[in-house]
Amino acid sequence: MTIQTDDLLQHDVAPAADDARPLRTDVLIIGAGPVGLFAAFQAGVLGLSCALVEALDEPGGQCIELYPDKPIFDIPALPVCTARELVERLLEQARPFGAPIHLGQRAQTLTRGADGRFTVRTDTGTVFDAASVLIAGGNGAFMPQRLAVERAGALEGHSVHYAVRQVEALRGQRVAIAGGGDSALDWALALRDVAASVTLIHRRDTFRAAPATVEALRGAVARGEIALEVGVIDAVETLPGAHASALAALQVKRRDGEVRLPADQLIVLYGLVASLGPIAEWGLALAGGRAEVDTSSYQTSSPGVFAVGDIATYPNKQKLILSGFHEAALALRAAYRLAKPDQTRTHIHSSYDPRLAATVLGTDMQDGGATRAPGR
Repeated sequence: MTIQTDDLLQHDVAPAADDARPLRTDVLIIGAGPVGLFAAFQAGVLGLSCALVEALDEPGGQCIELYPDKPIFDIPALPVCTARELVERLLEQARPFGAPIHLGQRAQTLTRGADGRFTVRTDTGTVFDAASVLIAGGNGAFMPQRLAVERAGALEGHSVHYAVRQVEALRGQRVAIAGGGDSALDWALALRDVAASVTLIHRRDTFRAAPATVEALRGAVARGEIALEVGVIDAVETLPGAHASALAALQVKRRDGEVRLPADQLIVLYGLVASLGPIAEWGLALAGGRAEVDTSSYQTSSPGVFAVGDIATYPNKQKLILSGFHEAALALRAAYRLAKPDQTRTHIHSSYDPRLAATVLGTDMQDGGATRAPGR
């Protein structure tokens, strides 16, 4: 299933210093992983406007960065789905409410005005004016662990990659994969039928992956479908002249000496480094790098700032996606009172909510039933 989301995804151009007009919204959601995306849907259900800010270049958070094609079994009513499918379904669910997702930027500063509203500025200069802030940043802002080898930086985006974005771009290529976790092994197995050759490079002959994945990899190595180099990348070799941004080979340091490994593409999957980043400077009460929250509303120590998902901590916290969904639903009901202090929200089950049916299904609900709206 592929969901078209270009109308929601925004890569903002940094504004001039005097042209950073605040984007006004009821709720600013920081993080567009599964919990952040579900929060955008919940905000729409409640009649709240919202916008999302995501440090990565696509929505999905660590689901997309770490295990996009791994199966997930504990989402209610979905016996199994991949992480990518889950993100696509959440985007589809939130789409009718049109919340924009501002990609490739981190929320940098947060200040509270005299009227109680928040001003949040990102590292690209986008400015938001929000009645409340919902932090759904997972384990924090993720950055890939980069290959610390001379000249590797110049190859990034051309021959050195930290995620697989387009499988077809690797067809017929000599692909080297560096890493020993689930993601590295999964991609080595997945690309063996696409690439001209696949070589997995890991510093030791043991792996940090699911036993079934390790067994599958060892079987593929034994059959000659994947090559395994036990060692570390010591240097990169580029093509001469105008092709200096193209990879030619890798120097791999093994226990018995150096080996030259010809390669066209290198995928480095050493994992991601998570950090709270600027959020750590927002004056929130923290414990173990997580924001402490009140479980009646998932509000942090700063009134009007909520935290949900893996970034929130409280007694008996369970780091599950479904727990994050629950937390977001409660947090947004508390946020409603901040955005609309003069209005009383009446609870309506979704099955009987005429506004929700009209928004999502394009139906008119009359006399307890649903009638398809004209022209739909």
